[in-house]
Amino acid sequence: MSTEQIQILVTSDVHGYLMPTTYRGVTEPVGLAKAASLIENLRQQHPTLLIENGDLIQGSPLTYYHQRFHPELPSPIINAANALRYDLAIFGNHEFNYGLPVLENTIQASQFPWLSANIYTKDGSTWMQPYVIQEVGGIRIGIIGLTTQLVTLWEDPSHIEGLVFEDCFESAKKWLGIMKEKENVDITVICYHGGFAHDLTTGSLIEPDTGENEGYQMCKELDFDILITGHQHREICTQAFGKSIIQPGTKAVCIAGITIDVEKVNGTISSIQHEPKLYYVDDQTPLDERVVREVQEMHDLTEQWLDEPIGHIHGNLRYDNAFEARVHKHPYIEFLQRVQMHVTNAPISCTSLFHDQPGGFNEQVTMRDIVTNYIYPNTLKVLQVTGQHIRDALEQCASYFTIEDGQLTIDPSFVHPKAQPYNYDMWEGIEYTIDVRQPVGHRIINIDYQGKPLDMDGTYEVAMNNYRATGAGNFPYFADCPVVKDIQTDMTEIIADYFAEFPVIQATCVPNWKVIW
Repeated sequence: MSTEQIQILVTSDVHGYLMPTTYRGVTEPVGLAKAASLIENLRQQHPTLLIENGDLIQGSPLTYYHQRFHPELPSPIINAANALRYDLAIFGNHEFNYGLPVLENTIQASQFPWLSANIYTKDGSTWMQPYVIQEVGGIRIGIIGLTTQLVTLWEDPSHIEGLVFEDCFESAKKWLGIMKEKENVDITVICYHGGFAHDLTTGSLIEPDTGENEGYQMCKELDFDILITGHQHREICTQAFGKSIIQPGTKAVCIAGITIDVEKVNGTISSIQHEPKLYYVDDQTPLDERVVREVQEMHDLTEQWLDEPIGHIHGNLRYDNAFEARVHKHPYIEFLQRVQMHVTNAPISCTSLFHDQPGGFNEQVTMRDIVTNYIYPNTLKVLQVTGQHIRDALEQCASYFTIEDGQLTIDPSFVHPKAQPYNYDMWEGIEYTIDVRQPVGHRIINIDYQGKPLDMDGTYEVAMNNYRATGAGNFPYFADCPVVKDIQTDMTEIIADYFAEFPVIQATCVPNWKVIW
């Protein structure tokens, strides 16, 4: 009897972050250049299959700069992936953000196949190959690729024209059967750019069931060995239903691995065991020089561009005290609302200050200012909500405050076990008053819309970030509201585009809400 060990290594949701920075002016333990060093060290130990699980080419200031200003140049992302010798890649939903011509160029430039088992052309043909067989250390591994089918709800229709996105679970079931029947594989792997709506242990629903994130159902009902997931930016390393399951976060903060032990008797496989792992980069992780070479020029150009003025402010969009900006409306908040309402055409908007540090924009605004202030990779949604939903949301926001020793302060529930300033929203397009002297749940003493009391049974369109639209942050009613629009562009890009359209901004602050105590 002999035992051989092979491994599968996975990146997912890199979002164009190659160098160790999120472009806020500091070095951070992120990026594919660091992760590549881990990959190469692990490759020295065992025969390896390297997989990219989607959302590779879009999401960072570098990818934005490349596509907006130098689309004629080769993609540094794909050049880096080729240098790292990826074996295959899966399409993420953000692969479609720049349109099919860009994506087709990406595929042609890739020295590895892209898989798609649930995307078809209108004539019923598969758009790309649905699966691939890779032999690693004499072991035949069958890999199926799947992309969340909700791309059709998020993406500009012109970017996916001619494509049909089928249900991921049903597609996985179909192609698993075909692959097993035809290919004589030893190990079956589903690479799914999607995640989980259910707890893997209890089966209980842990997020709104939107029809995507079908990983739990796949694990429970389908017969395969390994599930590679992404899309949710979670860090998952576990086993359930006899399957190894991984998800390696985002921005290459870690890579995921599956170690596979294969026992053979007289050359015939007698047993296969697998174990999931996550390998994290840190400040001491060196950069892989191959990645650095491929990206350095575009990275340097991006850094220069980040510090170039892109807009000019007349008035004050700078705040020194974030808490005060939540108590007394600040022009920076009104600016964010204005941007959200402009891009969505929604008459009502809500947004947050995401951190407790000083912020806002100086007189001259750079792209770096934008990414430093808007620190989360949010997109925008417009929900159709009722007046009662708005009241409930405002009451939840009002619970952010409490009074201690006669002073207005932050309720401990928003501080422990972790700070949650991002879960206090301020609203535009309505007028309201928060009276912190009243009990929680009864603090909103008036809500007006267009000069009249808000109709609790009426419906209104509200722009908000995608995080809030899922109901996260104790706003569960939003999860069931119809989505009128889904703007699948990062808010940092939306703000930059707004300055491109309106390079001079007049700071304004119409006091449509107030907090009394």
